[in-house]
Amino acid sequence: MPSQRIRPASLVVRGGTVLTFDTLGTIARAFAVTDGRIVAVGDDVSAHLGPGTRVLELAGRTVLPGINDTHLHAAWLGARWPHTLLGEAGFSDHVEKPVTTAADRGAALVLAGELCASLGITSYTEPGLGPGETGCFAPEVLDEYAAMAGAGKLKARVTVLRLFGLLDGPSSLADFARGLAAPVPESDPAWLAVRGVKIFADGIPPMRSAWTGHCYADGTHGHLLVDGDGDEDRARNITAMIGLAHEAGMSVGVHATGDRSIETVLGALRRGDHVVHGDLVTPDQLTRMAARGVGLTTQPAIAAAMRELMVAELGAGVAAKAWPLRAMLDSGVPLTLSSDAPVVTPDWRVHVAAAARLLGAEGPDPALMTRLLRCYTTAAAAQDGTASWKGSLSVGKAADFCVLAANPLEIAPAELPGVAVETTVTAGQIVHSG
Repeated sequence: MPSQRIRPASLVVRGGTVLTFDTLGTIARAFAVTDGRIVAVGDDVSAHLGPGTRVLELAGRTVLPGINDTHLHAAWLGARWPHTLLGEAGFSDHVEKPVTTAADRGAALVLAGELCASLGITSYTEPGLGPGETGCFAPEVLDEYAAMAGAGKLKARVTVLRLFGLLDGPSSLADFARGLAAPVPESDPAWLAVRGVKIFADGIPPMRSAWTGHCYADGTHGHLLVDGDGDEDRARNITAMIGLAHEAGMSVGVHATGDRSIETVLGALRRGDHVVHGDLVTPDQLTRMAARGVGLTTQPAIAAAMRELMVAELGAGVAAKAWPLRAMLDSGVPLTLSSDAPVVTPDWRVHVAAAARLLGAEGPDPALMTRLLRCYTTAAAAQDGTASWKGSLSVGKAADFCVLAANPLEIAPAELPGVAVETTVTAGQIVHSG
């Protein structure tokens, strides 16, 4: 019986190191792409070459799965860039560009998309768009995303969490219920997926707004941001919000930085939900989160930048236990690393290097670097519910990847921010070439 003829690929990538991040940790030399999906991975995929095949010669460079930032405010990033909210000297007073019209929203998202592409980011979660907010967080931003997705203008795949309250501010159970009932624009979920909600349980420790059992410098403890008549009523309301989201088939991302806020929501969260930030999470809470399959997304560069502010507000002893990255990694909690840009830079290389510093890693450590990079790729795909078709470079999965000038497994973590992202590909199409 004659062998089946192989259809020529649209793209072949070869001649370098391909870190697939598949379940076996396969390292290959080449792969082939057809119709935006990977059709072959190995050391030699020349059988997939044809007269119309585009060949990307790696010349010894390294390929990673596309970076997936699970907490990135793209519209806000586009309005502020190149400035960030938090700099070396603390909080910046830079005034961002106004975002009030459709043109403003489109310009901000285009700028953010170009920036993400230049960094190898092929997916991100926009965490908090909805009624009650204006500007970069207004529901009209979601409409702009849908228009761009429909026109094929997105350079990265976007997951949106809707917000039915104020960013870093209060929300009510009634507003939350009304918001859940509001329709969302139609779109291809491979490019724009509205699959969850964002709830602000509390604020942040430097602002004395994280709800914690520890005592701030002024004697306060913070409180839940959800409306209610006292702590118990607020706790019942946020638990009810989470339940309503689950009934609507939505996953939940809860902004919770204080140990008391995390404790309050933990019993209501379930597999597929995640805690955002988790600054003061305790070892016992991590154990219970792991058992329930509740994820955590944290930001190493923010941890490094805010450590001294934490000392000032809660003391050196509490600050030393904050952002327990080693415990997070070892607990079995589904962990992702993210930027929270534009609070700080969206550059994942900076965040991975910061994570390594928090862990005390100095020289090359392939095993640790692989774990950290998976937090930005495979674990991120699991969090946004797409692990079945993206996140690793495996046959059948999306051809989302980036090409680096050096192999991150072979260098000291501190060198990673200096490694150039030379090419970014989303769905088999080059969206950035340095």
